[in-house]
Amino acid sequence: MLHDEDNEFDPDLEDEEDGDGQSQGTHHNYITPSGMAKLKAEYQNLFHKERPKLVETIAWAASNGDRSENADYIYGKRRLREIDRRLRFLGRRLASAVVVDLSHQDSSKVLFGAKVTVDDENGKRLQYTIVGEDEIDIENRRISWVSPIAKALLNAKVGDTVTVTRPQGEIDLTIKKIEYKIE
Repeated sequence: MLHDEDNEFDPDLEDEEDGDGQSQGTHHNYITPSGMAKLKAEYQNLFHKERPKLVETIAWAASNGDRSENADYIYGKRRLREIDRRLRFLGRRLASAVVVDLSHQDSSKVLFGAKVTVDDENGKRLQYTIVGEDEIDIENRRISWVSPIAKALLNAKVGDTVTVTRPQGEIDLTIKKIEYKIE
């Protein structure tokens, strides 16, 4: 969660209370500035470029007569449904997005947006960047802040050893370096 006074993400405050002690159950879509830009760009491309071209193709195909055997019409309508579904999804993700300003993160501990260098119990050095759920990139070790590894790392400091519970068993990671790169 972001605090107004220090603009720092605190995962322990994820579910807010509504004043009556009841959890609102809100799930924020924390995201980096670059992640937000990518979501917006995808939305804009689908809405302003792909969808209008497709609608034009469908209209042309519909004007050719029998729609039941018209591949352009059938596949165009199917693709239009896919685009509309993706636009609804992106719209919900953008509406719930909370952009985390990485320049205000406390660099002494692991928080959202941190690039963390760790050594596993076998001495293998790994780097993970903790990002939003829409920014996951396994090949580049960009992991969601709700993943087991990120949850274990959050709020830890350089020198701390954390235990990650995985399906293959537990593994200990020792934090060697924490940095925040503003993208």
